[in-house]
Amino acid sequence: MSERTNAAIAAIDILIQRLPLLPATPDRERVIEETDALRRAVAAFHMEAIRFRMYSVDRLIRATGDEATARQAFESVRREVEAVGFHTRSHAAPGA
Repeated sequence: MSERTNAAIAAIDILIQRLPLLPATPDRERVIEETDALRRAVAAFHMEAIRFRMYSVDRLIRATGDEATARQAFESVRREVEAVGFHTRSHAAPGA
């Protein structure tokens, strides 16, 4: 982890705290695992893994009902990760 990624890691940590509040489903367990993997990818500056994990976490949050606080926390993660310069979507660069 570096100074550049501190805010992104902090946002991911907030998301991780909110995920256990989602409905108890197999998707909830998967989104928790994927978010942990996203945290590791951001800490490692692994661009491809970040993009893949962001897609997976986004999809799994939707699959668990797209609960508002989880969605807000995820969008905060997206903003912070993109602010560091990571691309989180395969179809467009940050700010595009």
